Amino acid sequence: MRKNIVAGNWKMNTTLQEGVALAKEVNEALKDATPKCDVIICVPFTHLASINGEINQEKLGLGAENCADHKNGAYTGEVSASMVASTGAKYVILGHSERRQYYGETSDTLREKIALAFENGLTPIFCIGEVLEERENETHFDVVKKQIEDALFHLSAEEFGKIILAYEPVWAIGTGKTATDDQAQEMHAFIRGVIADKYGKEVADNTSILYGGSCKPSNAAALFAKPDVDGGLIGGASLDCASFMGIVNAF
Repeated sequence: MRKNIVAGNWKMNTTLQEGVALAKEVNEALKDATPKCDVIICVPFTHLASINGEINQEKLGLGAENCADHKNGAYTGEVSASMVASTGAKYVILGHSERRQYYGETSDTLREKIALAFENGLTPIFCIGEVLEERENETHFDVVKKQIEDALFHLSAEEFGKIILAYEPVWAIGTGKTATDDQAQEMHAFIRGVIADKYGKEVADNTSILYGGSCKPSNAAALFAKPDVDGGLIGGASLDCASFMGIVNAF
């Protein structure tokens, strides 16, 4: 049975001290709560080890926002999957549109990252989605299908079953625009169909597909009510405990 999940993506925000304080606040908010979803925070590399020491991962999962596509070696400034795992983190965001856009990440790069994530016991939160031009020229379904096929369809059904997907309409990230509930449902259902065609209905039905485009407390409940929307990958609203918990409580 697939899980409902709300995952925060802090991006390049918060100092170490601010991040630890925010994580402790979210952890405290969850202490006596019984949310109807798994709750995860994905934080800057510098924060991981410190935050791991301050939270209860039975209640609040911890992840990184990226990892390198190499095991180790002369790659100054990179952080490997094994380094991420050594901090106590259990998740890693891969393929985020900002990594694709600003750092030129390709499906070849992402296949390497996924393999290393698995090798180190990390669960990938794998991002897919179209830009505004692709939405407007109606190639958005083709774009998303190709992203899935190129980066993920070399995996066995068992391996694919370990992936969390996050659909990001790139045109709705940080713009204040949000896909309508029906647009989100349409794409999530399409994605589930693509998975079913490759791996069968059971694998597709068990895959969590999160929505990642300007989700906030005011629209979360309507989005999460859709049958193929299994939660959210939350950007800006995850930087405020009350807003983040408002989204968690939308379930």
